[in-house]
Amino acid sequence: MEHSKQTKVMTGLENLINNPPAFMKGKRVGLLSNPASVDRQFTHAVILMERAFPGQLKALFSPQHGFFGEKQDNMIESEHGVHKKLGIPIFSLYSETRRPTQEMFDLIDILVVDIQDVGTRVYTFIYTISYCMEKAAELGKKIVILDRPNPLGGEVTEGNILEKEYTSFVGRYPIPMRHGLTVGEMAKLFNRQFTIGCDLYICSMKGWKRSMHFNETGLPWLAPSPNLPTPASALVYPGQVIFEGTNISEGRGTTLPFEQFGAPFMEPDRILADFPDMPGVHLRPVSFEPTSNKWQHEVCMGFQIHVTDPKTFRPFLLSMTLLQKIATLYPKKFSWKTPPYEYEFDRLPMDLILGSQRVRQNLVGRDLACQNLTGKISLADMNTDWKEQRTAYWKICRDILMYD
Repeated sequence: MEHSKQTKVMTGLENLINNPPAFMKGKRVGLLSNPASVDRQFTHAVILMERAFPGQLKALFSPQHGFFGEKQDNMIESEHGVHKKLGIPIFSLYSETRRPTQEMFDLIDILVVDIQDVGTRVYTFIYTISYCMEKAAELGKKIVILDRPNPLGGEVTEGNILEKEYTSFVGRYPIPMRHGLTVGEMAKLFNRQFTIGCDLYICSMKGWKRSMHFNETGLPWLAPSPNLPTPASALVYPGQVIFEGTNISEGRGTTLPFEQFGAPFMEPDRILADFPDMPGVHLRPVSFEPTSNKWQHEVCMGFQIHVTDPKTFRPFLLSMTLLQKIATLYPKKFSWKTPPYEYEFDRLPMDLILGSQRVRQNLVGRDLACQNLTGKISLADMNTDWKEQRTAYWKICRDILMYD
């Protein structure tokens, strides 16, 4: 879409700066943010907050990948630090702790959260926010969420609902893989439906519609994490993230993380044979050589995903179909990633990602050694079950939706 035709969306950050709420006057403030926490002029929230509330910022907090977004992979922790200009502490919530401590919150009265989510259940930022909400409820602190767009839009959900037995840091609550909410709406859902009960204030966006994908907002995209460098990578992420639970490269260590995937043993022509037509997407065979992570310095054969129509593209269904085909074609070469994964040392990473052992077993058969896989349950049948789950989820969400 041409920039001249884009709608200008005002983020919660811009709304807060333009209309500072009276309850923030004189309060000690903390800020949970990362490099993507900017306004449309690329000015960071720290600078804007210090201008709007001079001397009130007392502590900064960062989610996974660090305050400066420098940490590449899962379970790569970032250290606490001090902001050089303001001289205030930066507390990493992806360090020896993933939950804020009372000592951290003793410095503040209000925690302001300005985080760009990517609309996918396994993205850990929303759970860092939930931990902050729990601590705020415990200590009587206020949480202010500065809302931002769901880059996938807010009309479509995909996938199964997480089962409580597979709760982890990549899935704390029973929501679908593609959840359809903004970060502000998700915070409301956590607070009400899952009974956190903190003092929560949402600073909403202006001009955002649920039908919008990120390229329609007029906002700049800054990578919320190192391997989601563009809106295109975020668009495929709800599906491609499942390959993290396998020995298939999800494109980490390349210039197109999540947009391309593959392995040395994959044969694109064989995978495409009898592959169902899917709207809004083209699979282009590629070769690539990761410089890090899986299959480092080995040539992988696979695909780049070209999204031709974001409105009709269904990333989770595409990637699950690909996974079923690859596992069935290569039963002796394909394998599941073994623990640990996001601080879980016993359960299979794929089960945590999918939020269900049953989904994995139905997808490729029950043999963990991946021998004689038949794809026992069709994706069409599984998708019917998932739709019923999501219908119930969406009924719950109706009371917390803030847009349209």
